Amino acid sequence: MPAGLKQSSSTVAIGFSVLEDAANTYTQGSVDLNLSPLDREVFVVTAINMDPTTPDGLAGLNTQVNCALTTTSQTAVANLSNSNCMATATLDIRGAGYADSGVGFTRNGMETPPATLDYIGIIATNDFFVSIKGVGNLTAKFVSGKLYGYRAVASADIYAALVQSEVLSA
Repeated sequence: MPAGLKQSSSTVAIGFSVLEDAANTYTQGSVDLNLSPLDREVFVVTAINMDPTTPDGLAGLNTQVNCALTTTSQTAVANLSNSNCMATATLDIRGAGYADSGVGFTRNGMETPPATLDYIGIIATNDFFVSIKGVGNLTAKFVSGKLYGYRAVASADIYAALVQSEVLSA
């Protein structure tokens, strides 16, 4: 358990899904955690599973589906170098130069952390964000998944530091 936090729930699994507004269009959805700021409640994330749909297999073309889960709103799909990005997933089909549909590739941020980690992140504000953007696809794509963790109550100074850090790094 992180210092300054007291677990206040058992493990919770929160499902999410975001559909692109149109093919190859950045789209972001918000998922409300219903945290109580008056009680200095935070969400300690223990695992994330993201499952994007497969990109279109088009002969001679590269296609892709990118998605990310972040603690703050973003204007583009974030990558793991962004301090507010907790997970990413990318599916590629490399078809440029092929007469058929090409070759598929998968790139994921680690879905479940090694057993040596107590947690992978703390969400101090009321919601988290899931974004998706396809590249070269004919149809809109979507991502679904689950965020696993538990609610905790933070001491006043820890809560203030977590909220400030999350908001200022947006």
